[in-house]
Amino acid sequence: MDDTTVTEGVARHRGDRVNNIEPARWTRRHLGGLTESAATTAPVVPSWPAPRVLPSDDVWDLWPVQEEDGTPSIVLGLELWMALAAPATGHPEERHGRARLRLLGRGGDGWTDLGHVFADGASLGGREWSGSAVRRPDGTVSVFYTAAGGRGEPRPTFSQRVAEARPRLLTGDGVVTLEKDADHREILRSDGRTYLPADETEGAPGGIRAFRDPGWFRDPADGSEHLLVAASVPWHDGFMGAIALAGARPGGWSLGPPLLVADGVNHEIERPHVVVHDSTYYLFFVTQHHAFHPRGSAPTGLYGFAAPALTGPYRPLNGSGLVIRNPPAHPDQAYAWLVLADLRVVSFLNYRSPGGEDLRDAGMAEARAGFAGTVAPVLRLALDGLTTSINSHDLTDR
Repeated sequence: MDDTTVTEGVARHRGDRVNNIEPARWTRRHLGGLTESAATTAPVVPSWPAPRVLPSDDVWDLWPVQEEDGTPSIVLGLELWMALAAPATGHPEERHGRARLRLLGRGGDGWTDLGHVFADGASLGGREWSGSAVRRPDGTVSVFYTAAGGRGEPRPTFSQRVAEARPRLLTGDGVVTLEKDADHREILRSDGRTYLPADETEGAPGGIRAFRDPGWFRDPADGSEHLLVAASVPWHDGFMGAIALAGARPGGWSLGPPLLVADGVNHEIERPHVVVHDSTYYLFFVTQHHAFHPRGSAPTGLYGFAAPALTGPYRPLNGSGLVIRNPPAHPDQAYAWLVLADLRVVSFLNYRSPGGEDLRDAGMAEARAGFAGTVAPVLRLALDGLTTSINSHDLTDR
């Protein structure tokens, strides 16, 4: 597929280019320049299995409750976070079918469990998948999340749409909680033209179309609010990963064209987010080695592009787009990296096996033995234009 095909395909399915955004294209030419480097390779985590944040639950995909300037919210001395969580039973891959949002506090003594974000049965889906959260001046928190499947379905399906709840943040009796009776509403779903419907009834994470992981961002250039959404666009007889951009408008959200499409090289981009540093917009996302075409042709990692403005034009970081990869000896050590405004990078500890094999398809006992399911040590990123490096790491900070 040549460099014009993606843009023509987007225009054909959309009919125009809203706001004149020209999607950035992540191509095989970029990935051809990917090399192993200490600047982009995370260190081996020495302690495995690592201490758990929640003793009886797997924890993955975490994000801070942000202030509107992008910094993490601190309430009663705790930095507030959300994460996906599920009981640590059965095969680790089964956790996606039981995922719920958990509120966590992070302080000098480590992590504090603040309970489920929503009441039982309150969210719009059968499961709650990744999102973002921002604390509002009126004392509420906008919780953007992926409503996956449907309430009460007999077995999990894989429909996905973006939802919002806005509970009030409560601090009675010196305990941080979110009110449980907030309304939930669907705010975005794929349009079926530019973005393929994320409505499959069969499948599994890693092989399904996407419309998920809403990442909230306020553009400092004009104060406008946006959501970045992991999506799927047409490619031959299948699909490829893309990052959709939606803008806030009175009464709702307007879905625009993609900021970036994986030009036939990858079918699953996840957790898109933007950080502004030195007047440059850094667009980050994550993906796994099994999502590349051909499979395994690039490593699981954090990837990114940079631009002078939110809408582009974007260029790949480090030539290839790779920002952080796992150490080659442990290719699935961590996942779901998220870059914060202060350039801390958080993630969760995933799988590790003696031979480095992929444990997602292993038997339950073997997979469970190699799965950590907890917060990873924090990394710190240095950004210099289109060049990045891991400039320090703290192997005790969880």
